[in-house]
Amino acid sequence: MLLRLRVSLPDRPGGLGQVAKALGALGADILQVTVLEREAGRAVDDFTVSWPGPVTAAEARERLSAVPGVRVEGVWATREVPGSAPDYDLLMHVAAEPGRGFATLVDALPGLCGAEWSMAVAPDGAVRHASVTAPAEFELPEPPPRAITLEAKELRLMLLPVVAAGLHLVVARAEGPEFHRAEVERATRIVDVVSKLAARAP
Repeated sequence: MLLRLRVSLPDRPGGLGQVAKALGALGADILQVTVLEREAGRAVDDFTVSWPGPVTAAEARERLSAVPGVRVEGVWATREVPGSAPDYDLLMHVAAEPGRGFATLVDALPGLCGAEWSMAVAPDGAVRHASVTAPAEFELPEPPPRAITLEAKELRLMLLPVVAAGLHLVVARAEGPEFHRAEVERATRIVDVVSKLAARAP
């Protein structure tokens, strides 16, 4: 099964190799590593791994936490395909059909952000578009003037305002950690580009 592990580790030579060695010893095959931050002597990395057979998030966390200096911040199942470029694919689709720009974006955001679902919500609370697994209804918290993260009803949420379209995009993660600021910044850039492409629609 494919898992994503968010790991905080000492930012020193050999630290990443220590984690990789521990994962290899547990039978996990590392498919991708994404560095989210490096500061105050520590690094936060996302590992996408192929784990043989069924393994629970708790088991993966327990085994990896045995490595000295390592903190496991989250373990969750993922559908992402390591080595692919889903953000580029998304932008190509939007460029081809700018009139469906935000619907295409909402459908793509869960895969781009390692989340379960997303939706576009109007200021009056009406859902304009929702991904396949999104709930039928959702009560939008006070719409923020900028991208933020928060927790609500056991969900980790990312709220992304789209001022030009009068929408707020909601991205929800039921498993795993809260959205990292690097994830929010990436999603915000993608939303900005889609907004500009969608504005060109007839």
